[in-house]
Amino acid sequence: MSKPCLFRRSLSVAALSLISALPLVAQKGVLAPTPPMGWNSWDSYGLTITEEQFKANVEVEAARLKPAGYSYAVVDEGWYLGNPEAADKHPDTLAYRMDASGRYQPSPNRFATAQGDAGFAPLAKFVHAKGLKFGIHIIRGVPKGAVKANLPVAGSGYRASDLADTSDTCPWNPDNFGVKNNAAGQAWYDSMFKQYAAWGVDYVKVDCIASHPYKADEIAMIHKAIVKTGRPIVLSLSPGPAPLENAVAFGEKAQLWRISNDVWDRWTAPQDKDLFPQPIKAQFDVIDSWTKYVKPGNWPDADMLPLGTLGPIPGWGEPRETRLTHDEQRTLITLWCIAREPLFFGGNLTKLDDWTASLLTNPEVIAMDQHGQDQHLAATDGDVVAWTSKGAAGAQYLAIFNRGDASTEIKQPFAHYGLTGKAYRSTELWTKSSTATSDSVSATIPPHGAVLFELKP
Repeated sequence: MSKPCLFRRSLSVAALSLISALPLVAQKGVLAPTPPMGWNSWDSYGLTITEEQFKANVEVEAARLKPAGYSYAVVDEGWYLGNPEAADKHPDTLAYRMDASGRYQPSPNRFATAQGDAGFAPLAKFVHAKGLKFGIHIIRGVPKGAVKANLPVAGSGYRASDLADTSDTCPWNPDNFGVKNNAAGQAWYDSMFKQYAAWGVDYVKVDCIASHPYKADEIAMIHKAIVKTGRPIVLSLSPGPAPLENAVAFGEKAQLWRISNDVWDRWTAPQDKDLFPQPIKAQFDVIDSWTKYVKPGNWPDADMLPLGTLGPIPGWGEPRETRLTHDEQRTLITLWCIAREPLFFGGNLTKLDDWTASLLTNPEVIAMDQHGQDQHLAATDGDVVAWTSKGAAGAQYLAIFNRGDASTEIKQPFAHYGLTGKAYRSTELWTKSSTATSDSVSATIPPHGAVLFELKP
């Protein structure tokens, strides 16, 4: 998750699990052919996660989420800090761990297996042994400490001073300087990603690069460095909102990019202009604006799922249970899945409750996210918004959302939503209730709620 506030039944569950286990390069020849699914540490641990905590969450992911298709486990920001608790109040005292070439290394007081030059290789091996993929978060650029010491760039004749742009710093993170678009800069990113590939990293989330500021040159260098490794490393870019006018450029170099500010557990903003964090209600228009760029290997990213227990040290706010109501949570998952968004759970998996697990693992809803086609906004009737998507064997999906603050009754012919079949048998995928063949849909939708129908001729 980006942190501007820092300093701030088309397929069964078993089939989905099989798909998620296939090598990325074997799936239609593209990285991330379906929306990536996984768990990320930021929403529950912020900068502070330890190896013990990470492994405990991985154990639960492997047991409870992997069968539904979740495959990534990601250590978010700050894994190279020995004292992350100092970030907010005493950033000048942060203790960074680097190797002799200036590359960040996991802090051994938090990651016990990262002794010597082991890096994240032992932790990646642990994750892979669970049948999952391992990911990390980084801030673009070169460590200020490496520049101060003018350290050599591994595998090259360059030094940090040859590549550092000391006029370029991340506005909300103190760690690095920017990287010049020159041969030394490319050598720097080559050395970083060569190391990540050697560790066994499968997913890298690069922050302070997609927006405020948008750094096209560094995105291109990172993409080139990944290709050179020969390892199928998925590239995710943060923070949002990514500039819509650069959508094609993002798709050429990355598999995911953030399309909004951080999403946390609130339905609306206290004020219309207060869009950090991004409220759920505001995501409807944002997601719609990016729909035409969704395709295999390209996943505009509406951010993580701030559900369940957010703690012990969440990346924003105090430790808590998600403040979203059950209806708002169902709306969030329904919108993300019918729009084919990446699904990264942010809650503490060691405290995963049955309600949250049921949202995350509904097999028909996950199948819609992973394999739906032609997903789009179908109708807007005031506070009522509808999306449709195509499923397997002639099935259609229809999601209807009530963004208003009062319950609403819906009765509309299917044609109102652009569905061309004369009549359908419908199953509501959250309640599993079914209706006989009809030419219209009827439903009572609670405030901030949603219904999701699978329609079959």
